[in-house]
Amino acid sequence: MEFAADFYKNILDNINDGIYFVDASRTITYWNRAAERISGYSASEVVGSCCANDILVHVDDTGCHLCTSVCPLAKTLFDGDSRNGEVFLHHKQGHRVPVTVSISPIKDLEGQIIGAIEIFRDDSKHVIEKQLLDDLKKAASIDMLTDLPNRRLIDLRLRTCIDELHRHDIPFGLIFADIDRFKDINDTHGHKVGDNVLRMVAQTLGNNVRGHDLVGRWGGEEFMLIVSHITERNILKLANKLRMLVENSFFKMKDRKIYVTVTMGAVSARRDDTEESLIARADALLYKGKASGRNCVMSDIPDDIMPLQ
Repeated sequence: MEFAADFYKNILDNINDGIYFVDASRTITYWNRAAERISGYSASEVVGSCCANDILVHVDDTGCHLCTSVCPLAKTLFDGDSRNGEVFLHHKQGHRVPVTVSISPIKDLEGQIIGAIEIFRDDSKHVIEKQLLDDLKKAASIDMLTDLPNRRLIDLRLRTCIDELHRHDIPFGLIFADIDRFKDINDTHGHKVGDNVLRMVAQTLGNNVRGHDLVGRWGGEEFMLIVSHITERNILKLANKLRMLVENSFFKMKDRKIYVTVTMGAVSARRDDTEESLIARADALLYKGKASGRNCVMSDIPDDIMPLQ
């Protein structure tokens, strides 16, 4: 029996998807290597803990905290039905990772539910291959702190998108994001914590866009997103989703959690736009959002319903 257990554990540890088991009280009893890689939490940190206790802390695309409200795993433990879905887990470093989850009940020989298994797959679209990332760093196109494209690469992509708009009518949008009250974070907690906040926000933004979109660090606590082949309404939908995910991201510092929010200015490129005019419009809307209370999306897209708080 011990050989069989080790054999199956070795198989599960070599699967690319995250896998964990819980008992009937939602206590984690097994956590594979892929779960460690995707979440940042080692098995020793989570086995024996309840899955709702500040580990994955799943939220849906509206920001609803599933672990304390409508947890799909808890529903499966109750009714025995298998479930699938798309959620955003909390990484140990603070950022949000989009994952596809599949949940199934575990039953004993009498058919009684004694636990459940959840399989989750990293659904991040914006992953830069390591060698390419290293090459870009050497070419001074990647920000060393956040591993995002820097201002130089943003400028190149922006010029390309404007050219494609003029030549082929390919629509694109620009989202300018700024971390709220970032100076207060540095002044209160120090620059090391400030750097962790920058990395957390960078990862949350970068993990939750499409592969052909660009998320870059513009400078300081400012980020710029260039999203192409997208409608005006979907630019706003994406911006608000990202704002929500940042709001629900956190990392732990001793006995407290560090949360931040972002304010965004979102615009759709016009045929008469230049790089300067497009950035200026997004920047003006960003600071309008700051003046309106922060943690919002401001846009000049007609008939929008922003900001959403």
